[in-house]
Parts: sequence; structure tokens; C-alpha cells
Amino acid sequence: MKRTTATQSRAAGTPSGRAGAVADRRKSRSNRRFLPHQFMKLLGKSSISDIRLGDHVERNLTILFSDIRDFTSLSEAMAPRENFRFINAYLKEMEPVLFQSHGFIDKYIGDAIMALFPASADDALRAGLGMLRRLRQFNADRRRSGAPAIRIGIGLNTGLAMAGAVGGSHRMETTVIGDTVNLASRIESLTKAYGVPLLIGEHVLYSLENPSAHDIRFADRVRVRGKEQPQSVYEVFDADSPKLRAAKRRTKQIFEEALAHYHVHEVGKARRLLRRCLAACPDDQVARVYAERCARVAKSGVHEGTGEIGMPIAWGEQYRISHAVIDEQHRTLFRQVNKFVRAIHGAKTGAQVEQLSAFLRKYVSEHFETEERIMRETRYPLLELQQQQHARFTRDFAFLDAELREKLATQRTFMLFKVQLLVVDWIANHTMKLDTHFGKYLRSSCKEIGRSRAQTRRSSRVR
Repeated sequence: MKRTTATQSRAAGTPSGRAGAVADRRKSRSNRRFLPHQFMKLLGKSSISDIRLGDHVERNLTILFSDIRDFTSLSEAMAPRENFRFINAYLKEMEPVLFQSHGFIDKYIGDAIMALFPASADDALRAGLGMLRRLRQFNADRRRSGAPAIRIGIGLNTGLAMAGAVGGSHRMETTVIGDTVNLASRIESLTKAYGVPLLIGEHVLYSLENPSAHDIRFADRVRVRGKEQPQSVYEVFDADSPKLRAAKRRTKQIFEEALAHYHVHEVGKARRLLRRCLAACPDDQVARVYAERCARVAKSGVHEGTGEIGMPIAWGEQYRISHAVIDEQHRTLFRQVNKFVRAIHGAKTGAQVEQLSAFLRKYVSEHFETEERIMRETRYPLLELQQQQHARFTRDFAFLDAELREKLATQRTFMLFKVQLLVVDWIANHTMKLDTHFGKYLRSSCKEIGRSRAQTRRSSRVR
């Protein structure tokens, strides 16, 4: 054994041995450029040769999609060599920003980037804002060389996704699939419709450590295919020019009130508030989009919106997780939330609202404690994620409760809308997504226990 090791050692010291080692290192570096080591780490693999078709893992990820605006027309004006030089120059600027924020690039899709952030939504948002700031310098360099500036759109979404290897016997690649990815792509495409560079989904907002550290405002609600409850989309405008950012900050309250009135079909009030908003901030593209929507409603009578603000959320089979205690708590929670919404909509004083709010705070706390206890007992792998989501909802509900006391009498429509976004949508979407995932885990665990017991009985009969 020692002679073999010595022989190998001498061989490694020869020119051909050193050349082989250098070639291996080059090959390893090349492989990492086509498949990031972070993706291999995600799959629990140490080498690209260890990955097999069907290998997969389910993780909570934040997905970032970015795209160059009007790339087709830009591309048509360039020769093929110029096209590739331009794309590579742009991607070379953006790549370090993503890596510095603890993300990695899953794939390039022409001029588009899809990046993954396994650690936190804060990392992804930091990366998106960093890309927009880096773009300013990139555009300054382009202008100096006589080339036009470019614009990009960035969309972020957070949630459970499946990362794994797909393909056939001759071609294989790694990918990430799931509703989370599809919604991230759709959010990115919405940046074109609203004329803004950065939008995030509600799950990103609820996953941030401190949302108030950023300039964030509600933009719209979108209905996702196969889902009953709409998803909210938010604009992050930290990276706007100082002048535009300051103007949006000044008009944020009026802007969000206008959108609240629009979504509850009070279009006349929305239109008046949007005029004030645009007078103070003429470059507010989202306000302009809504002003145009209001004009179309006035003309055609057709409202462009999801249309269910203030309506009750009905318990149904889609929310069932097949655990008697949790399902009963969810049913009670839905009933109490509907009472809460009705009280905000129609109560003449705030006393009833305060009473229901106090009950909800207590009940939600007890419900979360019950869920987390059952998750600990069943060794649910996403317990920590559930705890984080529960803690952030509790924090946000406390802020909302204080705001209700202050504004219910004077801004009832606005507060009804905020309750819809924070309480109704959050509970429905959280139950549908993370709690349903826990239900699948419970059913799978029960089957596994049943198989194990059956195997034990068979073994005992053989003995």
C-alpha cells in the first residue's frame, strides 16, 4: 500500500503528472462555470459527476428574474458579434452583484437572468437594487461611447420550489420548478405594464426582516392560474432617482388611498386622488396606469381588478390539511376574519372592531402555538420557516391594529383594503401554501409509519 502511494506521489511530481492535475483543476473550474457549485450544494452533491436524473430537493427560495427592455429592437440594430459583445458586457456587470448578495445564477435566457437566493429574501432584494444601481454606471459608460441607455425589469418571489436534474439519456440540466418560479417570472413581466424597474411578490414582503428599511408601496393584485386568492405585488423604489424617490415618498399615502378606492370600485374617489398624486409627482408611472384605468372604467363600465375586496373567504377542501385540530382552528379563523372584515366595513364605532381584533390576536397566537407544537412532534423539516412567517404576521398585525385605532373613523375604505391585504390574503395564501405542504408531509409520514408497521408484522410472523 505504501509503495503504491509513493509511486502515485512521484507520478504527480512528474511534468505529465503536474499537467494532469492542472487539467483536472481547469476542468473543475469549467464545470463550475456551467453549473454553479451553489446548485450542487443545494442538491447535496460535491461534484457534477455525482448528479443523476431525478435528483431533487425542495427548498424555500427567493427567485429573481431580470430582463432587458426592448431587447429585440436593440438586437436588430446590431450585428451578431456586437450582440454578443453587448450581452456579455451587461451580464459581466450584473453577475458580481448577485454573488455579493449570496445568490447565484441558475441560467441565462438570452438577455434574461434567473437567479436563486437560498438564504433570505433580503439578499435577493439587495441584489435587485444593486443591479439597478450598477445599471446607472453601465449606462453612463454607454452614453460616453455614443450608445443608448438600456432599461431592465426585475421581479422577485419567495416560496417553496423544487430544484433538481431533468432531461434524457443524451442531455441533462439542472432547473428549478414550481408555482414560486412561475409567479416570479410573471412579476418580472408586470414591470413592463407598470413602467417600473422592480416589483416583488407579497411573499417576499412578508419574508423581509425589516420592510420599513425600504421604500415599498402596493402596486396591484394578480390572480394566479389555479389559485383562488389573488397575490399582491409591490413596487420597491429605493433605486429611483433622488428626485423621483422623494416625490413618491411624499405622495405615498395619497397613492395607496387612491388604489384602495379603485380596488373597492370607488373609481370616482380614486380618480380624484390620482390627479393630486400626479400633480405632485408627474413621473409616477404606476399612478398614471391607474389614472388610465379609471378613465377606461368611466368610458366602458368595465372594472379592471380582481374584484373580491371585502368578500368573505369560504372554507373549502382546498384548505384542508387532514389534521382534525388544525383544520378546525383554520375554519374558526376564517369565520372570525370574515366577522372582522364585516365590522370594519359597517361598524358605526370602533368598539366592535377592537373587540374582534383583540380576539383575533389571541386566537392567532394560540393557533400558531398549536401548529408549531405539532410540527415539532412530527419533526417537520420546515418548522423554522413556519415560525418565521408566524412571527412576522404577528408583528405586522400589531402594526395594523394600531393603525386601525388611528384611521378607521376617517379612512375606512383604506383600512378595509389594508386588512384585505394583510389579514385575509395572508391567511388564505399561507393556509393554501405552507400549511397545505405540512398536510402533505403528515399524510406521507402516516403512510411511511403504516408501511413500517406492516413490515414489522411480516417480520414477526416469519420468525
